[in-house]
Amino acid sequence: MARRPDTAGEAPRGRNREWRVGSGLLLADKEGRPARLLDGVIGTHVLLVANRRRGGLLDWSPPGGVVDPGETLLNALTREVIEETGLQVKEWSGPSYRIRVDFPDRAMTLEVEVHRALSWDGEIAFTDPDGIVEDARFVTFDAVHGLMASAPLWVREPLEYWLLAWLAGGESEVSPVHGFVARRHETSALSKEWLVERVDLPPSE
Repeated sequence: MARRPDTAGEAPRGRNREWRVGSGLLLADKEGRPARLLDGVIGTHVLLVANRRRGGLLDWSPPGGVVDPGETLLNALTREVIEETGLQVKEWSGPSYRIRVDFPDRAMTLEVEVHRALSWDGEIAFTDPDGIVEDARFVTFDAVHGLMASAPLWVREPLEYWLLAWLAGGESEVSPVHGFVARRHETSALSKEWLVERVDLPPSE
């Protein structure tokens, strides 16, 4: 997700900033064909993008970004995937799962809705206007954990859970919601040093 919300600044007193983000799961088989359970093609690879963060940190995540005013989430997600990967998604399903992160130190809430691409075309290329995405590739499910080691827990852990569920037989009819509370570590400004705790949230219908 190239354009993440700015978690460094302070919100005006008495106000809580709310950020809405779309994230995309593009699954492919070993030949790079889009994966659909309906036609028997089972995904073994997932598309990740490499984002250059402040301080030079490189982290990997599924493509996506912030929903701009006036956009629907799926329109924003389709636009972000084109900008970050060059791929044009024709059809989405889901949401597959949702993420909510509360940042009490910054009076900010992050809501992420993750959808799975059913079909797409094009070749991988980079037109990211923010200049953050440096690479994009389909990686095996086994490689996800190591590649995303520096990604925030709220990005990495829900994806790993979802991939395991996919391998076990597909998606749930009710999209789970993964909840987190994140507080900044006193001695570091790096995203990997957020002090994160999980919170239980009800599933989303």
